Amino acid sequence: MKEVLTVITPTLSCLLACLSFRSKLKLSLDRKLCFELKYAHLRLPAIGIGPQFITFTNVTMESDKYICVRETAPQNSVVIIDMNMPMQPLRRPITADSALMNPNSRILALKAQLPGTTQDHLQIFNIEMKAKMKSYQMPEQIVFWKWITPKMLGMVTQTSVYHWSIEGDSEPIKMFERTANLQSNQIINYKCDPSDKWLVLIGIAPGSPERQQLVKGNMQLFSMDQQRSQALEAHAASFAQFKAWVPGNENPSTLISFATKSFNAGQITSKLHVIELGAQPGKPSFTKKQADLFFPPDFADDFPVAMQISHKYSLIYAITKLGLLFVYDLETATAVYRNRISPDPIFLTAEASTVGGFYAINRRGQVLLATVNEAMIVPFVSGQLNNLELAVNLAKRGNLPGAENLVVQRFQELFAQTKYKEAAELAAESPQGILRTPDTVAKFQSVPVQPGQPPPLLQYFGTLLTRGKLNAFESLELSRLVVNQNKKNLLENWLAEDKLECTEELGDLVKTVDNDLALKIYIKARATPKVVAAFAERREFDKILIYSKQVGYAPDYLFLLQTILRTDPQGAVNFALMMSQMEGGCPVDYNTITDLFLQRNLIREATAFLLDVLKPNLAEHGYLQTKVLEINLVTFPNVADAILANGMFGHYDRPRIGQLCEKAGLYIRALQHYTDLPDIKRVIVNTHAIEPQALVEFFGTLSREWALECMKDLLLVNLRGNLQIIVQTAKEYCEQLGVDACVKLFEQFKSYEGLYFFLGSYLSSSEDPDIHFKYIEAAARTGQIKEVERVTRESNFYDPEKTELSDGSQASGCKASDKCYVQKVNPGNAPLVVGQLLDDECPEDFIKGLILCVRSLLPVEPLVEECEKRNRLRLLTQFLEHLVSEGSQDVHVHNGLGKIIIDSNNNPEHFLTTNPYYDSRVVGKYCEKRDPTLAVVAYRRGQCDDELINVTNKNSLFKLQARYVVERMDGDLWEKVLNPENEYRRQLIDQVVSTALPESKSPEQVSAAVKAFMTADLPHELIELLEKIVLQNSAFSGNFNLQNLLILTAIKADPSRVMDYINRLDNFDGPAVGEVAIEAQLYEEAFAIFKKFNLNVQAVNVLLDYIQSIDRAVEFAFRVEEDTVWSQVAKAQLREGLVSEAIESFIRADDATQFLEVIRAAEDANAYHDLLKYLLMVRQKTKEPKVDSELIFAYAKIDRLNDIEEFILMPNVANLQNVGDRLYDEALYEAARIIFQFIANWAKLASTLVKLKQFQSAVDAARKANSAKTWKEVCFACVDAEEFRLAQICGLNIIIQVDDLEEVSEYYQNRGYFNELISLMESGLGLERAHMGIFTELGVLYARYRPEKLMEHIKLFSTRLNIPKLIRACDEQQHWKELTYLYIQYDEFDNAATTIMNHSPEAWDHMQFKDVAVKVANVELYYKAVHFYLQEHPDLINDLLNVLALRVDHTRVVDIMRKAGHLLLVKPYMIAVQSNNVSAVNEALNQIYVEEEDYERLRESIDLHDNFDQIGLAQKIEKHELLEMRRVAAYIYKKAGRWKQSITLSKKDNLYKDAMETASQSGDREIAEELLIYFIEQGKKECFASCLFVSYDLIRPDVALELAWMNNMVVFAFPYLLQFIREYTGKVDELVKDKIEAQKEIKAKEQEEKNVISQQNMYAQLLPLALPALPMPGMGGPTMGGGFAPPPPMGGMGMPPMAPFGMPPMGSY
Repeated sequence: MKEVLTVITPTLSCLLACLSFRSKLKLSLDRKLCFELKYAHLRLPAIGIGPQFITFTNVTMESDKYICVRETAPQNSVVIIDMNMPMQPLRRPITADSALMNPNSRILALKAQLPGTTQDHLQIFNIEMKAKMKSYQMPEQIVFWKWITPKMLGMVTQTSVYHWSIEGDSEPIKMFERTANLQSNQIINYKCDPSDKWLVLIGIAPGSPERQQLVKGNMQLFSMDQQRSQALEAHAASFAQFKAWVPGNENPSTLISFATKSFNAGQITSKLHVIELGAQPGKPSFTKKQADLFFPPDFADDFPVAMQISHKYSLIYAITKLGLLFVYDLETATAVYRNRISPDPIFLTAEASTVGGFYAINRRGQVLLATVNEAMIVPFVSGQLNNLELAVNLAKRGNLPGAENLVVQRFQELFAQTKYKEAAELAAESPQGILRTPDTVAKFQSVPVQPGQPPPLLQYFGTLLTRGKLNAFESLELSRLVVNQNKKNLLENWLAEDKLECTEELGDLVKTVDNDLALKIYIKARATPKVVAAFAERREFDKILIYSKQVGYAPDYLFLLQTILRTDPQGAVNFALMMSQMEGGCPVDYNTITDLFLQRNLIREATAFLLDVLKPNLAEHGYLQTKVLEINLVTFPNVADAILANGMFGHYDRPRIGQLCEKAGLYIRALQHYTDLPDIKRVIVNTHAIEPQALVEFFGTLSREWALECMKDLLLVNLRGNLQIIVQTAKEYCEQLGVDACVKLFEQFKSYEGLYFFLGSYLSSSEDPDIHFKYIEAAARTGQIKEVERVTRESNFYDPEKTELSDGSQASGCKASDKCYVQKVNPGNAPLVVGQLLDDECPEDFIKGLILCVRSLLPVEPLVEECEKRNRLRLLTQFLEHLVSEGSQDVHVHNGLGKIIIDSNNNPEHFLTTNPYYDSRVVGKYCEKRDPTLAVVAYRRGQCDDELINVTNKNSLFKLQARYVVERMDGDLWEKVLNPENEYRRQLIDQVVSTALPESKSPEQVSAAVKAFMTADLPHELIELLEKIVLQNSAFSGNFNLQNLLILTAIKADPSRVMDYINRLDNFDGPAVGEVAIEAQLYEEAFAIFKKFNLNVQAVNVLLDYIQSIDRAVEFAFRVEEDTVWSQVAKAQLREGLVSEAIESFIRADDATQFLEVIRAAEDANAYHDLLKYLLMVRQKTKEPKVDSELIFAYAKIDRLNDIEEFILMPNVANLQNVGDRLYDEALYEAARIIFQFIANWAKLASTLVKLKQFQSAVDAARKANSAKTWKEVCFACVDAEEFRLAQICGLNIIIQVDDLEEVSEYYQNRGYFNELISLMESGLGLERAHMGIFTELGVLYARYRPEKLMEHIKLFSTRLNIPKLIRACDEQQHWKELTYLYIQYDEFDNAATTIMNHSPEAWDHMQFKDVAVKVANVELYYKAVHFYLQEHPDLINDLLNVLALRVDHTRVVDIMRKAGHLLLVKPYMIAVQSNNVSAVNEALNQIYVEEEDYERLRESIDLHDNFDQIGLAQKIEKHELLEMRRVAAYIYKKAGRWKQSITLSKKDNLYKDAMETASQSGDREIAEELLIYFIEQGKKECFASCLFVSYDLIRPDVALELAWMNNMVVFAFPYLLQFIREYTGKVDELVKDKIEAQKEIKAKEQEEKNVISQQNMYAQLLPLALPALPMPGMGGPTMGGGFAPPPPMGGMGMPPMAPFGMPPMGSY
């Protein structure tokens, strides 16, 4: 039967789980299956997911892209598994009750219950952006949620269903309320149909009382349009959009499929339903379908948990909890397939839309992918199920192979019945387009059109267009029809709808009617050359580059550019620029492009192109940079100037461009490019054409020496015209050129005007008297008298004696002169004048008047200094008061006034505290020696910390200093004064404690002071300070922070005071201070604090953890009687090992939280009776699996097995599996048996029964477990107990597993049970699942223990053996005959041959060896076989060699036989292979022939086979006693070309015929003539005549006649002479004939030329119309010469012609 399906399952047992689909669907075990089940390369435990987290509540899979796992140990985290990278999971530390990954994107939805409430907090995160998208606090607890679309979350509460969009800021929207049938149900799924109009909610509940094991399923179907719900019974459901092609209904139908399994009236009913939703009344609709779900007897309580619908194949996948897969057709609800795909329960599935299958996750953590085997499903349905219609529909819907013959047959039937429309529909839907061929189109074309009916061909094309897209041939044929009818709009519509497949041929067709449409087709068809040609025709050259880049095409860019240049130069520029920007560089060289522009004199276009492409300013573009500048300097200099001004080029030929700039009149550009001074000096004098500012800037680029040289040349050429430029240059670069050099330059040309203007800009920054003098001199020479007066008045640097002023004589009198000087010349020097006047004891009134006359022009600071130095500050009182009255805020004015007030003691405190303008440091410094308290006032006002500290320290004003420091509240100041290096620190601290802080009312000041003391690490001083503030009645006595600080400081510095403070103070932070006391090991104080503040838990913790007095703690607990206190006492007792007391305390505390520690301690102490009481208390408070599990274990430990049976029958949350495992590990097998039997863990039950020696029951349990591990365990136990019958039952279920077979075999063999093992294996041969391993292992066992059965076994099962393994076993056991047979069967012919030769007594068989020998690959074995046969079977060696003749080296074989001395033995073999003309074979045979004197065979061998040492053989036999042998030697010499040796040997034996033939064949005239002479000498006249005959061509006639005449042998030479004359006469006749024919040809050619000329001139002459006919060829005439007739034939001198050589053959002498 044809193989139909392929299954790749996690274990081989899954592959055997094929269950019958009624009788007609039963599959044999060795048949492949029509569905593929494969791992998605993922096992969750393999990537670190613990088994305890592989549950329905922890694992979610919303699509085939992501799996999300929520872990709670060792820490809370969420693991995200990308199915594209499954081995690289993303683990994030997140605490949540549930986590869902979005089906399409990396968006994570999280749900967590708010502590102490029934509300859930929802959050949505974008993982890639690492941002929170939305969050919401749900007022109800969510019991189930799911992504129903990529943008929408569906959430189910106890009463309602909500939808929450992830877009915007919307809140969840209530959709509907749950129906009554879903109350108290566990919700397992929620789905939405593709149109968002139908919703379905699915839940499960405990079964009916009659059959509780069968879980009940309920479903709520809700319509969004009708806002109504319908309650149904169903375990699983799914939506689908299905195009049923119902006549009159072209829209797809919305279908729902649901599966249900119910128990009614003692019967179990399992159904699958397919129903259309929203069908419109009066319109055709999808017919409701239903089918039975067939559950095998072992799966009676199994039920569907998930349903997926493959939209690719329109198949329904129904998956049950125990791993059964049902596959049904969606359209007909026909059963297609059923199998068990997982041995472990499946709890989660997700659609795998891309492959048309689904993912499933089982409790073992395996992620399975189930898909359709496309190659086999259609043949399976058509063959195995015999459902042809379903097979065809599947093939059409899924485009699957396997139905080709059926479809073609049906098409032909429809066509024969003239049902063309149905045939067209069938062809359109044909799987894999098998009918979409030219033959089908031709078939429809051949049908004649019926009147009133549309053409069948158009029906066919119309059907194709409604169903999808046409292929290339169909598109072309339909378009040809449309083009012929000139209906171009149809083509446009079809192309817009993507109904046609675009090809180059279609574009060519459409181009005849529409170029634009053809271009679109070319682009879609990727007909690149046609697209480029079309763009070129449309002159859309820019699109050519874009398109060529997109498709990777390289057109002829140079041709395109030339084409554009002819019509659109600017377009050519744009095109060239686009080419330059192409990836990979410009396809055409920039220089070539430029030359194309320049050839057409397109200077501007070439410039535009080059400017753009040369922007990067690369060194390799230097030539092009020079070129673009050259062409523009010659044609458009202004463009070149702009380019140079832009500075975009840096690699051109600068000297060349400089010359061109000079020629073009761009002198400044030329200067910028020249590098030689003569060139610069030549150009720079053209100042009339150079911008002055540009020239000045150019001077800045020259060196000092070159700049001065050029300046000098400019002054020489045109002093007046260039003076302004030189002056400007000198001003700009005076520092670089040097002032002196510039002055000398102007003085050299006596240009005082230039000197005046130059020095005028430099004078203000110079203090050089010489410069000032030269400026005054230049001003005077140029008539600038007012400037002379200004400078002499304002300048302080010129030499008055040297300068002769011209503004009149000096004023008389000291006073007048000083006053005039101060007022008019230099008021800035008034303070010096005043100082000098005071020194000269000038009257104060004059000085005051002088000061007042200047007033605001007078600098105050130097004036005050001058007066203060002379102790004459009072002199300035009036002046300063006058300035203050005018509103002056000058600090120097107020400083001076303050000093005067302090000296006069005129209420200085008021001035110092109220004046805001004086400098505190200056005035304070002035007061220090006069009145330190005033200095403190001044410094306090200006916050001059350092100065105030110094003056108070120096004058012991510590009280003032303490007040200032406290008021200042500056940390740095506090740090400075509290520095240990401050010798006055103690005095300051005393004043702070006693005066400053008690006086302060500011909390900030107190806080700053306390902080400073703490920072300075002065705990004792701080305590002293705080006691002053806190314990005495101050404003801060009850301050919370200060009380805390006082106690904390005491804890740190003086613990003895702490208890007193605790008792006296009430307003401090008890918990925090208590913790600090604990850290300071003041445990009694901490206990007192906690007790004072009623912190009983902390107090008891101090007693337990630090004082370590459990007795005091128990006493304290009895006194306070708080649960939390008792709980702490219990924990401490537990830590101390007082288990019973701890349990008693926990019971008093009613504390069930520490059950894990209590359980651990009780187990360590073996106190299970006490533990039992505690667990019973805990179980009343919480439902924890651990508690119930430990309770069972405690019952087992105290041997209360009946209580265990009662407990497990009651509702509990114990992890029975773990409990059973633990009981098993603790050897409590009876209790473990009860547990495993209850939970139906047959594998562990079997192990337990083995421990209890109940082997028969263990086998029964193993049969139910059906696990290889369990079978092995029971089997091995039975073997050890010598229960071989039971062991064989187990073994048969093990050995069918390839991986476990060897383990079983070794176990038997290690214990010496060989016969039992062989019996087991022999029984296994008859199994339906018997595999190669069983046959192989039995063969190995036969080889070891039953060799007599080995060969028979090998021959019977050679095709089912693992031959390499059995080969090793036979080799080890030295079974050579069997080993040889195995090698031959395994095509190891080399090893087979070696084995035969090495162990020939047992293994050799001649016929077998011949068959093996021709197949070996190692050629050395051929020669080893020759040696072998030579030694052991020489009589058969020729037979072997004949077989190997085509493979062996014959030379080597001959050498082997020659060395062995048995060459004659292989003579038949050598004769057979001599046709190969091998030298060794030829020589060996020739040697044998010589030895046997078989000259005929020798001569034959020499003639046929020439590959041997001919000369050696000839030399060997030339002296042979046998004449024929010597003749053979002569023959060999002749063949070898040794003519003389051959002739000599023939002459010795009088073999004259041989000699003459040899001479004739030699072609040597000398040899032939020597033989003639020999015959004359020997008197052999007949031989002489014969030799002339034989060597006719070699012998010269004169020599022959001469020898004959001289030796009277003319008669014998006469035949030769006659022949010679006849030959030469014939040659002369031929020459004459040739000459005559040549002359005839020449004359005929001349006549032909004359005839042509005459014909050309015929119509040019006035001749009669009738002309005589031309003479016929061959006929003479009066105007034509006659031909020469050939002479009559002549015989050769009257003799008839002779045959060659002219003589009859002669016999031998």
